[in-house]
Amino acid sequence: MQIRIVGTDLPGRRFCAPDAGTYDNVHVGLQRGKEPVQLVAGDAASAEFVADVALVRVGDVIDARGPFVHGPRGERFLYLTWGAVGDDGGFAMFRRAKLCFADIDAALLAEAADRGVDLTATISLTDARGGPRCARVRPPAIAWRAG
Repeated sequence: MQIRIVGTDLPGRRFCAPDAGTYDNVHVGLQRGKEPVQLVAGDAASAEFVADVALVRVGDVIDARGPFVHGPRGERFLYLTWGAVGDDGGFAMFRRAKLCFADIDAALLAEAADRGVDLTATISLTDARGGPRCARVRPPAIAWRAG
């Protein structure tokens, strides 16, 4: 199945972090293993990321697997990674947002696992202070649906 992440309200290409400095040419990507992929500029109108994920039942628990999935069994999640892209194309990560499978409605997750239905998450990518959204993302900043 696929998980599609639709990002809205991007924070811009420049981020001034209190006590951490200023980041220019800010981009966000979906983390695959240790690398960000599908990079989108921080001033884009919107962002879209697609991850191939296998949802499998292990007893009464639904487990997520695949190259985009992070964390131990029972605590799986996806990362959106923020970084500054240098003139050489290098990506210097400074923040990550965590999209936890445990935060998806249990019935929706079961439907996706049992029927192979794709999931879509819509997420506001700017936090309450105007910076790139980071840490564990929960509603209302994110909404999950089938399809």
